[in-house]
Amino acid sequence: MSMQGVTDEDRIELNKDEAKAMKVRSRRLLLSLIRPIRFRLMLSFTLVVFSQAFRAVGPALIAFGIDKALPQAIHNEMTPLFLVVGGYLFAAVATASLTYSFLKFAARTNQNVLFDLRQRLFVHAQRLSLEFHETYTSGRVIARQTSDLDAIKELLDTGGNEMIAGALYMIFTGAALLILDPGSFGILLVSFIPLWFLTRWFQRNTKLRYRQTRVASARLIVKFVETMTGIRAVKAFRKERDNETEYAGLTEDYRSVNAKVIQLFGIYDPGLTMIGTVTVSFILLFGGFRVIDGSLGIGILTAAILYARRFFDPMEGMAMFYNAYQSAGSALEKISGVLEEAESVPEPEHPTKLENPEGHLNFKNVEFHYSNGKTILPGFNLDIPAGQTIALVGTTGAGKSTLAKLVSRLYDPSEGQLTLDGVDLRDLSNLQLRRAIVMVTQEAYLFSGTVADNIALGKPDATSAEIQAAAKAVGVHDFIMSMPDGYDTDVNKRGGRVSAGQRQLISFARAFIADPAVLILDEATASLDIPSERLVQQGLQTLLKGRTSIIIAHRLSTVSIADRVLVMEHGEIIEDDTPAALIAGTGKFSRMHAAWRASLV
Repeated sequence: MSMQGVTDEDRIELNKDEAKAMKVRSRRLLLSLIRPIRFRLMLSFTLVVFSQAFRAVGPALIAFGIDKALPQAIHNEMTPLFLVVGGYLFAAVATASLTYSFLKFAARTNQNVLFDLRQRLFVHAQRLSLEFHETYTSGRVIARQTSDLDAIKELLDTGGNEMIAGALYMIFTGAALLILDPGSFGILLVSFIPLWFLTRWFQRNTKLRYRQTRVASARLIVKFVETMTGIRAVKAFRKERDNETEYAGLTEDYRSVNAKVIQLFGIYDPGLTMIGTVTVSFILLFGGFRVIDGSLGIGILTAAILYARRFFDPMEGMAMFYNAYQSAGSALEKISGVLEEAESVPEPEHPTKLENPEGHLNFKNVEFHYSNGKTILPGFNLDIPAGQTIALVGTTGAGKSTLAKLVSRLYDPSEGQLTLDGVDLRDLSNLQLRRAIVMVTQEAYLFSGTVADNIALGKPDATSAEIQAAAKAVGVHDFIMSMPDGYDTDVNKRGGRVSAGQRQLISFARAFIADPAVLILDEATASLDIPSERLVQQGLQTLLKGRTSIIIAHRLSTVSIADRVLVMEHGEIIEDDTPAALIAGTGKFSRMHAAWRASLV
């Protein structure tokens, strides 16, 4: 796994190869977004071309009116003057109408692009492996969906439209000036020399600054999300003051970077104004002498001044576009980094159908190691017959949870094969896999919604009777009925209205109603107090009956209901027998059991 998004964000200075790779993948993402809407973009471009062409006609009509129409009007020939005024009004109305149509059409197109990008990011982030999410923090993922997408939205909503319209207007204005007065156009060309140097300086200095602002913004979001997510730990360990100091430092970094960007604009904007003013002054001076000697009409001089003055008007908007472009470009680099992360547990192209799975699991020379190279399971072999309940015990880091994650296909083996009823898990569709194998973890996550909604996650089409039957089977029905609205009670965000133990009981009901062939309980009783654990023991007997079950637990009271206990150490099984046989022996499990019994006295 490349983890491109992490490295790109954590480092601001990039070597040439990395910078080139980032540009390539950003360009690839941009093209994939543009391709479906290319015809709309062509129509939008056509609208803006005509709108800016009509806009550029105005000064030329004024020149004709002053030099041609007004002298004829003095001699009572009013038709040319009326034609000039009518043409000027028509151009203004056409400009306004076409600009309105362009902006309206462009806004719809931009929203489609944003929707596509936001949807892609959400869908792809869900598909990425657990290892990615354990490495690429939730705060960074949220930054991609919030501040980075907002930067692109700002570019599309304002900057892009202003850039296209401004560039076209400058082209039409320059062309009109060239036709009317080549001499004034020559002065305008000379002004491009200082303008090029100023703009080039601005581009070079803003490129790094805007990447710094994206990094600083992302760090602020990450800190905020981590603090709010872990607010209980913050309160418990009195970290408010430390967090306040750290957040203030991050805010100051963000303010400092933005201040440097503002300073660049503080030089660029006045520089543009100065170049424009000097250019207009020279055109006025050069044109004035020609008006005096009669080689140039005053109307053409007026139009030349208007064209020269208006030529620089879009430059400030284009500078703001470059502001948004730099910010959006940096954001697009990070989003493209996430979108190009490969799925380490991809959906099979031609999945194998497994009708009525029984739950027979078999590990054949399975090796597993993380992307950092650390080996967790070295050449692991294990056969779990259908319908058998096994318990995994061992010290922290022995490989128990990794084994469970392999069975639920949160990871794939690095080597070897893991099969369900003889079919490699990699050959099963995700839909079929999730129906056949259900995992209940220590963190019993409840989504916003009712208690019934959360139980029905295991079977979306479940009836009310089935939901209540599942709750009764695991012993949680009475508790649910004691809640304000029973099964219709809103558990609030992350299950805030119920205790950790109660959330775990609801998760058992969710697993029961799913009726999987294989059930994994990964420290699933860790959140239960002793009375709740005793209450759920009967529910577990019902839950585990008739299905293959893997129980990972430190509490040996839960282990007692297993048919078979596996003691793991450093990714290997060192003991394998029934609970009674291991307790009666002299091995590690016997010593663990004795220590546990002593702790209860």
